[in-house]
Amino acid sequence: MLAKLLTVLVALLHSYFLILEMFLWDKPLGRKTFKLTEEYAAQSRSLAANQGLYNGFLAAGLLWSLSLGEPGLPVRSFFLICVVVAGVFGALTVSRRIFFVQALPAALALVAGHFS
Repeated sequence: MLAKLLTVLVALLHSYFLILEMFLWDKPLGRKTFKLTEEYAAQSRSLAANQGLYNGFLAAGLLWSLSLGEPGLPVRSFFLICVVVAGVFGALTVSRRIFFVQALPAALALVAGHFS
């Protein structure tokens, strides 16, 4: 049960990232969240929307894996590993905070899934 709850949390986080990056990137909340100037947010809006779409795919894959029940564990593991890799890469290239917000919850869900 813990693994499923953590997986839902990761899916919700990535749904939130989708909203931030696709719809709020150049709005006050998006600019504040990502510490962007108004000019940079306007210039990079289409790149952020693309990023947001990928986060949506991760969320959809995680929710889909849960809908499969026990046979969905390999699918869930795949998507969680993708999130961990993306989070580690983001932590190394953008901000260490990404590790704690993105990679760590996914890693915890992955570990919990393999011990359940």
